[in-house]
Amino acid sequence: MLWYWKHVGPRRIIEFLLLTIFAVFFAGPLVNLLVLAFSEKWNYPDILPQVWGFKWWNFVLAKDDIVSSISLSFLIAALVTLLSIVICIPAAYAFARLQFPLKRMFLFSFLLTHAFPKMGLYVSIAVLFYQIGLMNTLLGVVLIHMINVLMFMTWIPTSAFRNIHRAQEESARDVGASPFKVFRSITLPMAMPGIMVASIFTFLNSLDEAQGTFLVGIPDFKTMPIVMYSIISDFPSSAGAVFSIILTLPTIILLLAAQRLVSADVLASGFQMK
Repeated sequence: MLWYWKHVGPRRIIEFLLLTIFAVFFAGPLVNLLVLAFSEKWNYPDILPQVWGFKWWNFVLAKDDIVSSISLSFLIAALVTLLSIVICIPAAYAFARLQFPLKRMFLFSFLLTHAFPKMGLYVSIAVLFYQIGLMNTLLGVVLIHMINVLMFMTWIPTSAFRNIHRAQEESARDVGASPFKVFRSITLPMAMPGIMVASIFTFLNSLDEAQGTFLVGIPDFKTMPIVMYSIISDFPSSAGAVFSIILTLPTIILLLAAQRLVSADVLASGFQMK
């Protein structure tokens, strides 16, 4: 042991120990979740389950309200993402290319939804929705989800449009391309990685939204996070583990896709004020 300490060096050993602690801290709960999801019988003090199987997967997927909550969550997330693209992408282009009074203040205002406790914000919005008849409606749920994702769909595409050199667009204009064709053929494709990343974040944020849905959509609109609470409280932990995997899997897949689309430094530039 002393020989190993001298030849490897204390710095490398300490780095390895810290990395191991870090990996156990983050991977440990996920491993426990996977083991719980596929365990049919697991009694203390056994380290691993005595019986493995798909009992709780069949149980979760056989319940109609759970299956409907999954489809509803993906439907709402898709609607929120599409509507956010239609509304926010033109705004992002304007923030990146146009000069107008109070531009920085308007851009900064999109952070306000994340600057205060969300429950207080949602209660205020719920009061307004009650007055105009949007409580317990699909439109009300979609709108309250959109309020929470405006920052992603504005700031990240704004940075993507800002990083496109104007000389490339001007060259296309010089050879006779119309402004719309320049935007469609040059500007939009070059900004697409940033737009895709913002769309992924929007989709995942909507998929995981619980508080706003609970205030505005209950009792007719129960998404996966809402049903998750009842599963954890009413059923064994294995059922909750199965549903957690179903809820987490899209997040992992889409975040890996986002990592392939754009690097961390480009993504970080989307949250810089210029």
